[in-house]
Amino acid sequence: MTTLEWDKVGERFFETGVERGVLYTPEGVAVPWNGLTGITENTTGEVKSFWLDGVKYLDHFVPGAYSAKLEAFTYPDVLDELTGIASHAPGVFLHDQRARGFSLSYRTGVGNDLNQELGYKVHIVYNVLAVPSSSGQTTVGKDVELTKMSWDLTGTPPQMYGARPTAHISLHSLTISPTLLETIETLLYGTADTDPSLPPMVDLLTLIEGS
Repeated sequence: MTTLEWDKVGERFFETGVERGVLYTPEGVAVPWNGLTGITENTTGEVKSFWLDGVKYLDHFVPGAYSAKLEAFTYPDVLDELTGIASHAPGVFLHDQRARGFSLSYRTGVGNDLNQELGYKVHIVYNVLAVPSSSGQTTVGKDVELTKMSWDLTGTPPQMYGARPTAHISLHSLTISPTLLETIETLLYGTADTDPSLPPMVDLLTLIEGS
């Protein structure tokens, strides 16, 4: 028999940073999201309790859906059209138009007490709608401050089989097959000879299950 050990060397894991943001338009065009500074994923699941004669007899967990707040100093031009700012004429834009959904991928870092860049997670989110948060501008003073913009994101699960529908999938570089991860990243980010693309959820899961 063995006793439990805490804080063993190499087992103090943490996650940090966000990078390699990519926006995938409904037409399948992939655009890098430069200036990405943070993504806060919200927990929307809840526990529903059932009572009988004044006694609780069951707690049932109800899974939620993907939602997050994305922050950035800048964003791809195509996001304006996707959030309801339509180009009417050269240099003229109509606000408060109909928004459209898109897909998104980003990468978060994984480290431990021995290596701060031990690995990473690739997050893929399908069918996202983005709502810009309120923003304001102030006069320019002696010290120039960059305006950080933010969007509230919600995801609608696409069709899938064998599991509860979800809009969010993540790939952990420390546990996934390196060959499979390289194949998926080649699809997501492209190469010198191929354009980047995001396969449908069903096709992505089929690729993963067949590896």
